[in-house]
Amino acid sequence: MLHTPPQLGLPPDSQSKADNSSQDQAPIVEVTGLYKIFGAAPERVFEMLAAGASKEHILRETGCVVAIDNVSFSVQRGEVFVIMGLSGSGKSTIIRCINRLIEPTKGQIAIAGVDIVGMNDRELLDIRRTKMSMVFQHFGLLPHRDVMGNVEYGLEISGVDQETRRERAQEAIEQVGLSGYERSMPSELSGGMQQRVGLARALANNPDILLMDEAFSALDPLIRAQMQDELIDLQQRLRKTILFITHDLDEALRIGDRIAILGPGGQLMQIGAPEQILTNPANEYVRSFVQGVDRTQALTAQAMMQMPATLTISDDDPQAAIDELTATDEPLLYALDDSGALLGTLSPSDIEALPAGQAPSLEDMINDDLYTTSPNTSVRELVTTAALSEAPIAVVEDDGQLLGVIEPSAVFAEFESDSSEATSLRDIRNQTADKPSDQQDEETDSSVE
Repeated sequence: MLHTPPQLGLPPDSQSKADNSSQDQAPIVEVTGLYKIFGAAPERVFEMLAAGASKEHILRETGCVVAIDNVSFSVQRGEVFVIMGLSGSGKSTIIRCINRLIEPTKGQIAIAGVDIVGMNDRELLDIRRTKMSMVFQHFGLLPHRDVMGNVEYGLEISGVDQETRRERAQEAIEQVGLSGYERSMPSELSGGMQQRVGLARALANNPDILLMDEAFSALDPLIRAQMQDELIDLQQRLRKTILFITHDLDEALRIGDRIAILGPGGQLMQIGAPEQILTNPANEYVRSFVQGVDRTQALTAQAMMQMPATLTISDDDPQAAIDELTATDEPLLYALDDSGALLGTLSPSDIEALPAGQAPSLEDMINDDLYTTSPNTSVRELVTTAALSEAPIAVVEDDGQLLGVIEPSAVFAEFESDSSEATSLRDIRNQTADKPSDQQDEETDSSVE
């Protein structure tokens, strides 16, 4: 049987990544050569920036503040794109330029292929009402309105009739798990619940793009983690395009499909998937950001997997699979059905071991006693499985499609890079080695249940 990896008290990792197919579509947001300079006559600053002048030098010489310095990026539909950096790096300024709450000094911002920088007030208002919604750090709720009144407010000022806006507001309230609180006032809600109201208000307009500016920063750590889980779950269901601003790298790694890291001068340091940021920092600045991160919690199975040798077994022509299996030099092949779903493993040596004259039966030869995991499983979650499994761990989709395999040694290597983690790993290995195999199987079955 194909085993699900055991969860033996290790911290869960619930990150969800956007559908890879979204990467093949045209960007819904495209920012090109964006600058924002606060101060009189900002045009004189461009020559200084081109000459390599620092943000501090420009402030002393001109009195101008460089908030964003030549930033370009694109965001795909259905992607969670995180912009992060330290205080003063310009991350919140960028998101306010995208909806033009702040006017860019220079550059282009295209929403679904249309440059919004040159739009007049009426055109811009229509974009804000139909294409994007914003969720603020400090909730931004109207204290004199109940939950329903707050959620439907954006629809109300857009002129939506009462019946329609109530229906859409109710749907948004249900989406964020606040059913039953429609008549509660903001002062009666916890911080996390108030932020859910703000999120519901943004969702009620059914926007293509959600702009979230430090949306969870005002919450205590426990509620913040819960809201991250809520956002991950919501994104799995709705597949919105989300631009998320944060100064917290752990938060960025947990929720982001891609991360853009800004430097202190408002310059873009690196854009990449969480695994790329961790394993291949672009410069010393990014390296200093990630040096304290628990890689075993952030790295996923998908980032570590390799594609193994496979053999497709067709019900129409099993002899073709037998011939290919006999001729291969590979010590082990992963058997797939016609749809690409994993059946188990096959070893050519099994054919060689058959008594002379006995016809091989693929069904009898397939070994389905191996461990599987999902692509978003963290390395930390895999360590116990790696200790139990002698063979590579198969990475499969929900429908059983084989994506790749992970050698247990690769999992161990991540843990052994840290001395404290290595001690923990040795304990797990020793505990596993001391138990009979049938007891290990019982614990695995129990953990799966």
